[in-house]
Amino acid sequence: MAALHLTTENFRREVLEYEGTALVDFWASWCGPCQMVGPIVEEIANEVTDAKICKVNVDEQPDIAGKYNVMSIPTFIVFKNGEPVKVSTGAMPKAELLGLLK
Repeated sequence: MAALHLTTENFRREVLEYEGTALVDFWASWCGPCQMVGPIVEEIANEVTDAKICKVNVDEQPDIAGKYNVMSIPTFIVFKNGEPVKVSTGAMPKAELLGLLK
């Protein structure tokens, strides 16, 4: 399944009220590292079945980015049962992204 694109309208339902693990990629279209890691995020979304893989465009959803103090992109936040448990900033290989879900 493709990565779920989050907005202020669906963030609460899809992440904060979700009982399970969600990886949220905070990105922007003008960000080179974001463009490099974007296809990897989509690959993971198509392969992982035990976590929800999501994306937040920081230019379109600044309120969400601000709430989680996203200052650099890409930033990845792992939520478990609606609570942020891990934060990692910067592009990384697929194995490291998958490692965030462990």
